[in-house]
Amino acid sequence: QVQLVESGGGKVQAGGSLRLSCAASGRTFSGYNMGWFRQAPGKERESVAAIIWGGSSTYYANSVKGRFTISRDNAKNTVYLQMNSLKPEDTAVYYCAAKLGGGLVYDYNYWGQGTQVTVSS
Repeated sequence: QVQLVESGGGKVQAGGSLRLSCAASGRTFSGYNMGWFRQAPGKERESVAAIIWGGSSTYYANSVKGRFTISRDNAKNTVYLQMNSLKPEDTAVYYCAAKLGGGLVYDYNYWGQGTQVTVSS
């Protein structure tokens, strides 16, 4: 079992930046692929970014490429999402997720409670 707790959400103006953090506890964090997802009101949850357990491979949705950066610190059991050049359409609840093995986009087993990101124009 892995427990995930997100932090760092908030309100920011368009063009601004936020850094989300996801602290993991429970089983060995370093063995898990980690992902960030988001869900806007009235929309389905979508994958935003993901990083393989060792950090050597990442995935980004086209909508955030060049603006968002995912990273992880296995010594601190934490994964980060640096979000720059934020747009109003980035407004959503952001969720951290974990899985063992497999691809980076689908079939995550463990989820955090989410953190709200609001970008005003």
